[in-house]
Amino acid sequence: MRSAECGMEGRTSIPHSDFRIPHCGGGAVRLDEFRSLVERLVREIPAEFRGGVVAVDVSPKALPHPVHGDVYTLGECVPLEWSGSGADLHSRIILHYGSFASLGRLGDFDWRAEAWETLTHELRHHLEWRANVDALAAYDWAAEQNFARHEGHPFDPSFFRSGEALHDGIWKVDDDVFIEREQGAGSGEQGDLVWHGRRYRVAPPRGGAGPLFLTLEGLVEPPPGDAVLVVRPAPRLLELFRRRPALVQEVVEVTVRDA
Repeated sequence: MRSAECGMEGRTSIPHSDFRIPHCGGGAVRLDEFRSLVERLVREIPAEFRGGVVAVDVSPKALPHPVHGDVYTLGECVPLEWSGSGADLHSRIILHYGSFASLGRLGDFDWRAEAWETLTHELRHHLEWRANVDALAAYDWAAEQNFARHEGHPFDPSFFRSGEALHDGIWKVDDDVFIEREQGAGSGEQGDLVWHGRRYRVAPPRGGAGPLFLTLEGLVEPPPGDAVLVVRPAPRLLELFRRRPALVQEVVEVTVRDA
């Protein structure tokens, strides 16, 4: 994943294209123009760095950062299938037009340079995924557990921690974002939550003794999937000798406190 503030990290060096990328400022770029730009940039990347990448797609989505109001996720590398050591990994790279457009509205923004940086950053992630089969297996397991959650089937209440870490206590699995809190620590009774630079009041859940998975409704800039506040019970010594209570899933409303 590459957010606007991310640098060009990773050990693998992808040579810069000879294709000139002039500065174009923060003017509006249409979705079809952005797709054409990305297609041109993909053709400039040497074939040896694209092995196993089955598609480079442009999504219309905007992916806001769960904490910072001026940060958006620009691209993602999604592993699809692999076997053995992971050397045969197939991946899909996605650049999010909505995130580019949101940043473009905030001020001076070089669409071409940011698209190139994002594309090569995600290609590095593809190469790194190939070398880390344990991380691939954990990612796949988290996605399976999240699918079970959506379907109403039993799931491991800590699965999201095997997803992609976005911030302290915040993870992403597929399009869903999970914010973990301990009961009484800014959740439930206190009810305050920060999302994408805004502070919200969370409606009190009906609750239960076990972990709460609270899907948040009413965010000004929600993620493409669910925003889920996970409230886990505070640890108690007696709980070690009792049957673990069932988790509860609810939809709760949030309201902006600092509009």
